[in-house]
Amino acid sequence: MAKQQTEVKNHINQKMKMTPSEAIVETLAAENVKEVYGIVGSAFMDMLDLFPTAGIRFLPVRHEQSAAHMADAYTRVSGIAGVVIGQNGPGITNMVTSVAAANQAHTPMVVISPSAGTPTIGWDGFQEANQVSIFEDITKETVRVTHKTRVAECLRTAFRIAYAERGPVLYDIPRDLFYGELEDYILEPHQYRIDSRGSGDPASIEKAVELLKEAANPVIISGRGTVDSDGVNVVSKIAEHLTAPAAVSYMHNDAFPADHPLAVGPIGYMGSKAAMYSLRDADVVLAIGTRLSVFGTLPCYDIDYFPKTAKIIQIDINPRNIARTHPVAVGIIGDAKLTSDEIYKQLTKVQPDPERNQTRLEEVSRLKREWDQELVDLAMVDGNPINPRRALLELTKALPENTIISTDIGNVSSTANAYLKFNQSRRHIAALTFGNTGFAYPAALGAQLAEPNTPVVAIIGDGAWGMSLHEVSTAVEQNIPVIACVFNNKSWAAEKKNQVDYYDNRFVGSDIEAPEFAEVAKSMGALGYTIENVNEIEGVVKEVLAQRKPAVLNIYVDGTQLAPPFRRDALQMPTRLLDKYKHLDYESWKK
Repeated sequence: MAKQQTEVKNHINQKMKMTPSEAIVETLAAENVKEVYGIVGSAFMDMLDLFPTAGIRFLPVRHEQSAAHMADAYTRVSGIAGVVIGQNGPGITNMVTSVAAANQAHTPMVVISPSAGTPTIGWDGFQEANQVSIFEDITKETVRVTHKTRVAECLRTAFRIAYAERGPVLYDIPRDLFYGELEDYILEPHQYRIDSRGSGDPASIEKAVELLKEAANPVIISGRGTVDSDGVNVVSKIAEHLTAPAAVSYMHNDAFPADHPLAVGPIGYMGSKAAMYSLRDADVVLAIGTRLSVFGTLPCYDIDYFPKTAKIIQIDINPRNIARTHPVAVGIIGDAKLTSDEIYKQLTKVQPDPERNQTRLEEVSRLKREWDQELVDLAMVDGNPINPRRALLELTKALPENTIISTDIGNVSSTANAYLKFNQSRRHIAALTFGNTGFAYPAALGAQLAEPNTPVVAIIGDGAWGMSLHEVSTAVEQNIPVIACVFNNKSWAAEKKNQVDYYDNRFVGSDIEAPEFAEVAKSMGALGYTIENVNEIEGVVKEVLAQRKPAVLNIYVDGTQLAPPFRRDALQMPTRLLDKYKHLDYESWKK
């Protein structure tokens, strides 16, 4: 591999005669791409043939949706834009869900999208689809290769936009343009893109600092941008200087160290009451690297915690996100770390009030202590066979501190938001606000490839597991030792909770019959364990960690111990007007 990289360096900035496939592969190598995810297809086979020699590993998945989830997580952990590819038509359209998820998660990614050959475009031929049109609304840009001489230049454009706008870019190339001959340069990334937008407008930073100096109850919300910019340390320093409680944005529990005295945990659905009570009383909110999404700031536990009158300072690298959901006092377009560095430098010119700060520190400590005890008390309620909260509690206690944990969407996965605590960044890989099931396991595989020696665990409900268990074959084939923890309550539990609360326990479509997942895992070549006693969890986890093999833990949990609905604001009690449905009306059964 080192020899290949040296060869690339030696011919950078020299115009060379190449095939289009060679130009694409050399550009990928210059971008430090180590893996490409997808399923083999004839459309890109000429390029695929070059991968081994170029030192690029092709990761064949079982379904193309998994490819982009893997690339998404790989990027979140490594910082390097993931690359996916598939056969033109159905191979690429199979990625729609996972590319849309990466787009909403602000994850840089390049989707190499072979399309119908130029002689046959528009004839509705075999495996033809208008892929550019399909992906326009779920990517930052769609880049079309219009001539074989532009394959490298267009790929550079795709990477430039993916990094600059933090999201996927479709690189659409007619399948016949992989062949032929051209002359072009292979450039280094710094010659065509930048990795930072700087520290923001100095005047805006000065206004932000003045607000923070005058604040009686400042609170920090740290988000994905803090993680991506490696800015957690300086955000911690700001929190310490202000003695400001530091929350993390929805499903970014690794954006501030949980063991820090000022950490109050996540806001958003099934987050931390300590964070919510802290934020509710804020007069100034410093939101760093977060878009403050609508879903991530909704009331939870009947606490309408997001302050209505607080002055918000919002820092985001994307100007579209500033004040998109909440009005701001100061908006700063800039890199989360670099902007935080400047704010911290100016804040340190004024010494804080020790007496006031001690009072605030004691209040944070009290809120955290009470919330932690509530979580334990809720977990210790008996379940049949296991309280899902107890299973989450025991699982998190058994895992090493540096474990990367991916979470799916669903009742137990969301409940995990309250129990997952991280002291290092790039440890929490969540499905986020696109909210598609089937995310966690392929994402865990991608995270494991980014850090091969780190324990990686996926938390998944049995419904979501049905959408991703086929990738156990990928894990076994590629020797990716991820641990899948399947919380099995035999239902689509988030939807079932809606039917409990709003539809008088009328369950339609929410019950699941499934095979014994541990046995299925064994038949695929992985380790498989069935757990029906909470006391087994710690021992099984330690055994699996020692073996470093793909494993599936089928953990049976109580299907009646459910978290509250995701969106109370989007649900209403049912009314029925036709006589044949009157018995289903809320008024008829509420008594």
